[in-house]
Amino acid sequence: MPITKKNSSAIKVAIADDHAIVREGLRQICSGTKDIIVVGNAENGLETIKLTRLGNCDVLLLDIILPDRTGIDVLKQIKKEIPKLPVLMLSIHREDQYAIRALKAGAAGFLNKQAAPSELINAIRQVAAGRKYISPSLAQELANQIGFDHETPLHETLSDREYQTMVMIASGKTVSDIAAELLLSVKTISMYRSRVLAKMKLRHNAELTHYALKNNLVE
Repeated sequence: MPITKKNSSAIKVAIADDHAIVREGLRQICSGTKDIIVVGNAENGLETIKLTRLGNCDVLLLDIILPDRTGIDVLKQIKKEIPKLPVLMLSIHREDQYAIRALKAGAAGFLNKQAAPSELINAIRQVAAGRKYISPSLAQELANQIGFDHETPLHETLSDREYQTMVMIASGKTVSDIAAELLLSVKTISMYRSRVLAKMKLRHNAELTHYALKNNLVE
């Protein structure tokens, strides 16, 4: 929901995260600076899209996983409607799990939620200035990939929702667990699971989990 603006010259930030404690923590970090203010917040994808349509934020902090849809789905919709709005993706997951997907979808940057507050502030300032932001660790990972001629990993052929389903299954969650967490039907999650197995030429969850662990897609 919108928050009253106090300083029109500051970087105006909107926060989208389904956890109230996280939203409040991010707000407090931002309020500790003179050049950044929080002008609104949202707890799901639909609220986030409505919030950005108001046109009063300079940067959107967007969680990678929201209850009604993936953060990347929300990102794609926002970039269609407001292509110039910088979106900084946040996640509890390791950068190599979602960062590349987020950047390809149009994110201005990607930051793990375990990053220091000073890094968050630096990232906000960079994307607000029209630059991209990636952490030093992700930059090193991307540099390591340059010059290597390799086939596209099978998991990179998955859609964002299929990839999310694969990671959650590999983390030990059942189809029912995933359906409840993502607010989708068991039938829908089962469909995603079937697509994942078919695209990756796997037979069952055990092989899927083995693949995910082998490729460092889960902890």
